[in-house]
Amino acid sequence: MGRPTSATGRLARYGFDITDSDGGARAADLLGPTGLDLWRPQTQEPSGEAAQELLTALSRAADPDLALRQLHRLVEAERRSRTGGNGTAAGTDTSGASGSGGIGAGSALLAALHDDPGLRRRLIAVLGASSALGDHLVANPDQWAVLRTEPDGLAPTADGRLDATGDGNPVAVLRRAYRLALLRIAAADLTGGRGLEQTMVALSALADATLSAAYDIAVSELPEGTAVPRLAVVAMGKCGGGELNYVSDVDVIFVAAEDDDLAAATTVATRLIHICGLVAWPVDAALRPEGNRGPLVRTLASHLAYYRRWARTWEFQALLKARPAAGDLALGQEWIDTLAPLLWQAAERPEAVEDVRAMRRKIIDHIPPKELEREIKRGPGGLRDIEFAVQLLQLVHGRGDESLRTPGTIPALRALVTGGYVGRADGEALLRGYRFLRGVEHRLQLQGLRRTHTVPTDPDALKWLATALGYAASPGRSAVEAFRAEWNTHATEVRRLHAKLLYRPLLESVARVPADGLRLTPEAARNRLEILGFADPAGALRHLQALTGGVSRTAAIQRTLLPVLLSEFADAPEPDRGLLNYRQVSDSLGSTPWYLRLLRDSGPVARRLARVLSSSRYAADLLAREPEALRMLAEESELRPRPRDVLCDGFAAAAGRHTDPVEAIRAVRALRRRELLRLACADVLSRAGSLAPSRGDGERATPGLADITAVGTALSDVTDATLAAALRTARAAQPPMPGLKFAVIGMGRLGGYESNYLSDADVLFVYEPPEGVSESAASAAAQAIAEELRRLLGMPAPDPPLGVDADLRPEGRQGPLVRSLAAYQQYYARWSRVWEAQALLRARCVCGDADLGTRFEQLVDPVRYPADGLTREQIIEIRRIKARVETERLPRGADPATHTKLGRGGLADVEWAVQLLQLRHAGAYPALRGTRTLDALTAARDLGLVDPADAEAMAAGWTLAAQVRNALMLVRGRAGDQLPRHGVELAGVVRLLGAEDPGEFLDEYLRTGRRSRTAAERVLEM
Repeated sequence: MGRPTSATGRLARYGFDITDSDGGARAADLLGPTGLDLWRPQTQEPSGEAAQELLTALSRAADPDLALRQLHRLVEAERRSRTGGNGTAAGTDTSGASGSGGIGAGSALLAALHDDPGLRRRLIAVLGASSALGDHLVANPDQWAVLRTEPDGLAPTADGRLDATGDGNPVAVLRRAYRLALLRIAAADLTGGRGLEQTMVALSALADATLSAAYDIAVSELPEGTAVPRLAVVAMGKCGGGELNYVSDVDVIFVAAEDDDLAAATTVATRLIHICGLVAWPVDAALRPEGNRGPLVRTLASHLAYYRRWARTWEFQALLKARPAAGDLALGQEWIDTLAPLLWQAAERPEAVEDVRAMRRKIIDHIPPKELEREIKRGPGGLRDIEFAVQLLQLVHGRGDESLRTPGTIPALRALVTGGYVGRADGEALLRGYRFLRGVEHRLQLQGLRRTHTVPTDPDALKWLATALGYAASPGRSAVEAFRAEWNTHATEVRRLHAKLLYRPLLESVARVPADGLRLTPEAARNRLEILGFADPAGALRHLQALTGGVSRTAAIQRTLLPVLLSEFADAPEPDRGLLNYRQVSDSLGSTPWYLRLLRDSGPVARRLARVLSSSRYAADLLAREPEALRMLAEESELRPRPRDVLCDGFAAAAGRHTDPVEAIRAVRALRRRELLRLACADVLSRAGSLAPSRGDGERATPGLADITAVGTALSDVTDATLAAALRTARAAQPPMPGLKFAVIGMGRLGGYESNYLSDADVLFVYEPPEGVSESAASAAAQAIAEELRRLLGMPAPDPPLGVDADLRPEGRQGPLVRSLAAYQQYYARWSRVWEAQALLRARCVCGDADLGTRFEQLVDPVRYPADGLTREQIIEIRRIKARVETERLPRGADPATHTKLGRGGLADVEWAVQLLQLRHAGAYPALRGTRTLDALTAARDLGLVDPADAEAMAAGWTLAAQVRNALMLVRGRAGDQLPRHGVELAGVVRLLGAEDPGEFLDEYLRTGRRSRTAAERVLEM
């Protein structure tokens, strides 16, 4: 990068690019005495007040360097036209605003720029933003005058009207008039004289005027004696909607009145298309019946016959923007009015909604992959997302609401908001996105007057675009970065709202039948539910009728609540299930005084309930068994995990109130059910924005599913408390044996504080006989306690089961259920194999005699943390067992890439790698002696036993797999380890995890798994 020289450095104040020495010298030459004579090299200052004003105007252009070059060329062209090509015209006044030297001497343009600040602002803005319009002015150096301020002080009219007066070829006159009108519109747009909507209206009016002028020329060229046909030119697409951009095909349909008009009308239409192509833009008549294969002109009757029998959904969708533009305007309006009944019946076709969705997908599929993310028109989050969503809502709701029958996107969106079909916040977000994207489109097209909708990749082009849109650099962020940030924000929001079909339901339109004067028929309400995403709109309508029918206070409150609830249901992958669950809860509690009052008056409770019911079958099932528990949704503190000690005390107290062990366990299981519901609700809501529970300090809680270790700990605490209460009940139910010590040792995920919502409790039972009691008697008593504990917790009940699995005990199922501490010591000293040592890595005392539990842990420490590590044979054995587990335990047909437990880079891969590190090195490094996987992995990294990058990859793989596994259980309501590659369950998991796009999430899961697998393999092969 060149260093600014003294000759060019101060020009940087005016925005000229002087980082390149050639560029800086070029700017100095163009402005210096031999150029425009606006700059004095000796003093490094403008040459005068007029020069100062003009330099300031140039500095405000989108591209000051482009504006300067264009102005220099324009002054040169003016000079050539004035002098006839060379020399100085006789009598020329050389006392111009630019001084007495250079090409600007005597320039009327420079003098006018000094005298007319409005002209200066408009012309420089055009020259800095559009190389194409600059080239046009250079070729026609007298035409800048159309930008002069009017005598009354107002800016020149920029409403799209044509001044096609003048002698010569009519087509050439029309072309000149079109360019002058376009120049005025661009100048008004670039200087803030016209907003986006006014600019689009002006460009559409200019198109109408051009079509009309071309029509008149074509008619005038008909052979003498030919009767003038009745021919209407109907504008379609953006022109029809009054939202044309700078460079676009103009979509039209030609309509003749009668068969006798067809021959002459076709001649006129053909010539009109040719003239417009020469003057302004291509005219596209491909939206006509049968497209380019059909006749260019049809009669009104022929159109009607086609639309009645053959037209497809997209053809009716196109009619939304039809508007008479030229020719016989009355005939054009008659055509629109004749087809209107067919248009507003189109959405009643069974395939209509899916047709619109399929057409949108087809458009995206046809975008070249390298342009997909840069396409502001057709790409995801682009203009087409907004237009298709608005048009779909118009097709469905415009049948009964004539206020929606407007061709423009912005007026239609405003009407949808006003009518309640789209929420105010969503509508404003879409309007902001539409204005932003159309603004980007306008600037891109204006630069070269080329049809483009793709954001450039070239850094200089991006910088120009950002500057042209008004972005400026700020500390720490460039103008391009600011533009990209806002673009990403709008595109993301547009994509999200398009996915929802941009809809918020009106109470009266979907929640009630028309028995009491409802505006909409049941069929219309059914269609609205279908638009919302309900798979069974008729069934959903029956639920709504049941909830809101009648004149009771309960029905009235439900009618108040349902719009908000339906909004939440519509956001979920399965809206029908959310509504069904809500009806079931309402049927259970509808007559309870506090229920609906709580939903209506207690802040976010209603929306929280809808979120839970529509997102998680697991939570919905729990709530159906205990609907009163929804009170906890009203209190932030009720959605926080209870400390382990509080849980143990509460569960023990509940069991202690009953002498019957069955009743005692029933009370314990009820408490466990409530705690599981508490955790599930908090988890589901943790990613729900303003609905998320807050911490005690008022801040929103860290998302539960993101902090998977907190979830695992909380669920393990609930299991610990359940086992402790069950053990106490089981002991009380057996004949007492004073002095008998008994403890339950947690293993597996329970021992590692990594429980999930449907985990069994892997345990070992250990006892110590009292003095003076025979081993056989003590063993029998301990066996009875363990069996009673398992029996009580295994009894059939509607609550989530807690299986007590003791299969990790010595000798497995063939061995005794309980052993004394001494028996464990003898077994592990003599018979223990390496896999048992591996299983003991997670052993911890969860309940029972604490001293006995501690001594058991101390007993197994030398086994699980061998002082000399592992032998080579033992390491090979661990690898062999792991390989066998992967082969034998992965379910048939399972996808190993997305199986969270046994799949590539999932839970098992990381846990086996970490446990191998613990077995090999924990004897020497106490920091490795823990039961939690991630803690041990962190310790291994800190000790230098594993590469930090590998540790990070394994931690990411384990965490994501655990998150997905929990989310699968919440979504399905049953155990499952397989992440599906598509469908509503994948969408539900993605939503719970706070992601947006299922495909992107699946790709990220696969990438994370591959990295984790590679890292785990390196550790296992060390």
